[in-house]
Amino acid sequence: MRVVLTALMLVCIKAYGAAPHHMPAQAVPLAPGYGPLGYSLPPAGSYERPRLGTAQDGPVIDSKGENTSLHQLMDGRITLLSFIYTSCSDVNGCPLASFVLNRVFKRLADDPRLNDKVQLLSLSFDRINDTPAVLSNYAERFEAKNHPNWRFLTTPSDSALRDILSDYNQFIIEDTNEQGEKIGSISHLLRVYLIDTDRQIREIYSVSFLHPDILIQDILTIDQQPKRSTESGSNQP
Repeated sequence: MRVVLTALMLVCIKAYGAAPHHMPAQAVPLAPGYGPLGYSLPPAGSYERPRLGTAQDGPVIDSKGENTSLHQLMDGRITLLSFIYTSCSDVNGCPLASFVLNRVFKRLADDPRLNDKVQLLSLSFDRINDTPAVLSNYAERFEAKNHPNWRFLTTPSDSALRDILSDYNQFIIEDTNEQGEKIGSISHLLRVYLIDTDRQIREIYSVSFLHPDILIQDILTIDQQPKRSTESGSNQP
């Protein structure tokens, strides 16, 4: 079993861009998202996903170099928003997020209930290295380069990035060596946000619960629930 898990980890590292010298000295346990869920989920719609707050706006640039904003992209669609950087070498960090979202992406394409209702947004917090061209190449790994259901994004300025990270309670630290020199890696907490069509955050997934089965079930659940404007009798977002 350990041989199988180690082989899977090496495949994931290779597939999602980790350089060999970034591989850990010892194999780490893989996150649940890489394998079968291992337990049954309640039926979609049989539980609640409460509103946790409003998903904030911010200017972004997509992998084609076009300027837009988070709210423009979120408008009218259920959104899974992740924060990543393409050179991340932590198998249970950004590669996990991209691996899980890729599985969700493929399942959405085969599910007529959701394929036009849901989108994935992956926002890089490495502005210097993750240019639109780099993000476009990264998207090709998932057959998502020109697909409207999965966008890869950066920001037009450092200040715009700082504001977005602050709004979504994301904290990043550029790693340094003993001499205080930056070594290219970034420490961060992995979080993926489920956002409904009213731009309300309905769930925040950590490593332990970032699994395609859970994400799809939660998406189906919030899709079945009344929209906020319907519940309040108002047309306000």
